[in-house]
Amino acid sequence: MREWDPRSASDEEIQSLVETLNQVLAADLPDDPSWQDVQVREYLAETMPGERRISWVAEDDRVAEGEGQVFGHVTLLLLGNAGVLEVFVHPRLRRRGLGQQLVAVAARRAYLEGFSSISVEAIGGTSAIGFYEYLGFTKDYVEARSVLSLSSVDWESLGTMASGLSPGYKVEYYPGGPPRELLEAYAQAKLEAQDGDDNDPDSRPSSADPQRLRDSLDTLHRRGLKPYVVLAIHEETGEVAGLTELVVPAQHPERADQYDTIVVRKHRGYGIDRAIKARMLFELRTAEPGLHQVQTWNAQHNESMLKVNAELGFQSDRDWYEYAADVVRLVHRLESRD
Repeated sequence: MREWDPRSASDEEIQSLVETLNQVLAADLPDDPSWQDVQVREYLAETMPGERRISWVAEDDRVAEGEGQVFGHVTLLLLGNAGVLEVFVHPRLRRRGLGQQLVAVAARRAYLEGFSSISVEAIGGTSAIGFYEYLGFTKDYVEARSVLSLSSVDWESLGTMASGLSPGYKVEYYPGGPPRELLEAYAQAKLEAQDGDDNDPDSRPSSADPQRLRDSLDTLHRRGLKPYVVLAIHEETGEVAGLTELVVPAQHPERADQYDTIVVRKHRGYGIDRAIKARMLFELRTAEPGLHQVQTWNAQHNESMLKVNAELGFQSDRDWYEYAADVVRLVHRLESRD
């Protein structure tokens, strides 16, 4: 096992990592699309503003460094005052202690970097649940993943949703991200998602600072994640009343990832959430002809967004759990098992 930098990794290592990742997907998420070896190096190397990522690989040590098969991989994403783990191990090497070794090396680094907590996502119905609970992680949060198959969309009903916006609002579509002149209004709308409000970002990255937003969008492009944004604009004030974001990854371009969907509190009740998400799907049908599915994550308590997604045709898939551990306790626990 060794610390590993995707920037300097050989093409053979990147390819081996993708092959192992696809074996993991086949075992744990057999209905998910396989990854392609397209911009994987950039996906692993680039980070959002203010973040750092450290990686390690477990590989066949019988050959020269950089030429062996990657059997396991762990990344430690350092952001704020917490670390976030991503771990995978080739299915045929599970239950041999390799996963625990990977977690241990990342936890030790988080400890040395002064981080107090560490978290990880575990997919419901997989061995990851028992693994992290055995290591002492505790469940913090549950999200439900839903998947929409574009081949099953009722486009006539979707057209009704897309046009069901109250007077006084307009919907605008921005492939690649919103223009610079809208960034401040766009960022202001996103503040609600971080304000203890019941808005539920459909998924992952979020930023409410205009410059950070611009930098984040640039990072998405460098990582091979093509962003699409649809905004609802309040015509009288020019405010961004609602937004929905989605990315199409170069690594699995047939399945898109939904990011934030937000409707500003004072603009709710005007059909914005349905209209902007429906418009997004219409635009994707033209812009991404190879796209087959869209996946999204929602907190189980967010009944309003779950209802909208169901009306659009999303089907409940499985639960995803966020587990957390105190770094000091985790390090001591793992070292005592060596």
